[in-house]
Amino acid sequence: MNDYVGVVDQSKPSIARVYDYLLGGKDNYPVDQEIGDHFKINLPGSVAIAFGNRQALVRAVRDIARSGVEQFIDLGSGLPTADNVHQIAARYAAGAKVVYVDNDPIVLAHGRSLLATDENTTVMQADVREPEKIRNSDEVRRLIDFDKPVAVVFSAILHHLNDDEDPHGVVSYWHDQIPSGSQVFISHFRSGGNAETEAAEQKLQSTFGRGRWRTDEEIRDLFGDLEVLEPGIVPAVLWRPDTPDESDSSIRSIGSADRELTVWDQLISAGLARKP
Repeated sequence: MNDYVGVVDQSKPSIARVYDYLLGGKDNYPVDQEIGDHFKINLPGSVAIAFGNRQALVRAVRDIARSGVEQFIDLGSGLPTADNVHQIAARYAAGAKVVYVDNDPIVLAHGRSLLATDENTTVMQADVREPEKIRNSDEVRRLIDFDKPVAVVFSAILHHLNDDEDPHGVVSYWHDQIPSGSQVFISHFRSGGNAETEAAEQKLQSTFGRGRWRTDEEIRDLFGDLEVLEPGIVPAVLWRPDTPDESDSSIRSIGSADRELTVWDQLISAGLARKP
């Protein structure tokens, strides 16, 4: 962590670093751990949200790459963890290209160090609310060919945008940029109408001053007129769950066909859509 001192504000918690802490990572500070410990101690079971979401992302990237899409833009990518989008994609599509985007400087520093020798993958610091800036960046222009199908990933990021920040417009922008055959993955905190939802939402809003849980219908609306693929908008752990022989042993197998659903599992939904 010492390499990042001076470029990272250690006095304020970071969404990316709290998420990293909940997943068992080490790129976080005491201020992030304090927030993470609140979830671990006061909302026991809530850590399953982070793991369930991560596993759904792994399965989505796998299936997207298997379908023939070889270009990925991961918006709000967060810190590298046990398995990353470029590593998963490369297993199923040799030469897959990935652009990671996050507004946290520690993600930029860590990502550039990790990917220093990888010509097919890059990381850039930018805000998901500025899609045109991202689209016209040197990083995206170098790696992404918009004449070919592109996968745009919104993994656990759009719920950090309030309604007045137009998350629908952010997705719509990318919808207009990508060609036919492209795919969009979204995972999003889901309104559960229960005490757990209210407690988790309140904590994130009080910590970061933002955040909007949405219903499955509202999450579906974020896709606009894209074709939502099977199984639709469902809890992340139920999104194309693995059978035991399909599960990747290199990562924790939470998204599996025999997974017992908890109230926490139901607080994040996922969906994948295709542009006709």
